[in-house]
Amino acid sequence: MLKKKLLVSIISIVFLMSGCSYLTSNDEQRIPVEVEKVVDGDTIKVRVDGKLETLRFLLVDTPESVHPSKPIQPFSKEASKHTGKMLEDADVELELGIGERDKYGRLLAYVYADGQSVQESLLKNGLARVAYVFEPNTKYVDHYESIQEQAQKDGVGIWSIENYVQEEGYVSGDVEKTDNQAKNEECTIKGNISSSGDKIYHLESGRYYKVTKPEIWFCSEKEAMDSGFRKSKQ
Repeated sequence: MLKKKLLVSIISIVFLMSGCSYLTSNDEQRIPVEVEKVVDGDTIKVRVDGKLETLRFLLVDTPESVHPSKPIQPFSKEASKHTGKMLEDADVELELGIGERDKYGRLLAYVYADGQSVQESLLKNGLARVAYVFEPNTKYVDHYESIQEQAQKDGVGIWSIENYVQEEGYVSGDVEKTDNQAKNEECTIKGNISSSGDKIYHLESGRYYKVTKPEIWFCSEKEAMDSGFRKSKQ
C-alpha cells in the first residue's frame, strides 16, 4: 500500500513538472488569470503563469467584428464591449475544458469575472448563441440553452433581428441572387423560412432585408402570400 501511494505521488510530481497542463487533479478548479486583451466577444488573450495565451469561450459564439473575410456583423461590437466591461478590473478565473485546446491551439474555457459567468451574461443579453457543442465539453450546454431560450422569447440582441441567427452562424450582408433563386431581375422580394418554420417575406424597404438570406425570390407580395409567406413585421 505504501509503495502504491509513493508511486502515485511520483507520477503526480512528474506530471506537474512537465508543464503539459494547467489543470490540477481537480478539473473543476478555477485558475486565476490576467486579461491582456479582448479580441472579440468570445475570444480574449490572457496571461497564465506568465505565458500569453489566446482563449476561446466554450459553448458560445458571438457575431464577428474582426474576422479577416467577414464584414462587421450586427451586435458584434456590443458583444466585445460587454465582454470587455465585465473583465475590466475584475478578478478573472478560468474553468478549463476537457482537452484544454482546440485545433488552433487556443485554450478552451468557461470564463468568470468576479465569480460571474461571462458566457451566461452574453447569452442572457442576446449577444451570443449556443454553438460549437462537441463532446466532451458539454458540461453547461443544457443550462446555456435554457438561458438562450429566454433571450429568444424576450427578443433581445441578436434575437431582435429576424432570421439573423442560423444554425450555421450569423447571416449578414447582401446575398447574391442566382438563376435558381430569381425568375428575373424584377423579383426582389426575399422569402425565408425561420428556424421555427415561419414563412416570411422581406421587401427592399424592410429593416432586415439586407441581412436576410433568401431561400426563394418572389416578384410580388401577392405571389409570396399565395405561397404561404407572411410579410416581415419590420
